[in-house]
Amino acid sequence: QVQLAESGGGLVQSGGSLRLSCAGSGRTLSHYAVGWFRQAPGKEREFVAAISWSATYKYYKESVKGRFTISRDDAKNTVYLQMNSLQPEDTAVYQCARRDRREGEFTLSASDYNYWGQGTQVTVYW
Repeated sequence: QVQLAESGGGLVQSGGSLRLSCAGSGRTLSHYAVGWFRQAPGKEREFVAAISWSATYKYYKESVKGRFTISRDDAKNTVYLQMNSLQPEDTAVYQCARRDRREGEFTLSASDYNYWGQGTQVTVYW
């Protein structure tokens, strides 16, 4: 059974940093593309970043480029999202998700991801 668990969220002042972790049970992330998504109150879930199964390719939402970095450590079965220069508009529940296609490409669409974590809250204040 595939289980994902996010951690690392919290309350941070504008301009601050957080590092989110997405830990998979067993070896459930190795050889699979992983994405990060977020949902703010009253808004639709949106794509934030994704990383290919080989870590060769990464893609970011335009508004987080240069501030967020996605990475993976398959030995630890964990995907990270380093978030720097956080702004209040980054406030949301952040979720990681895994596709079900082994060595498949990542996508920007939430509907293409089959397994989701419960989410971690990120709150950025002025």
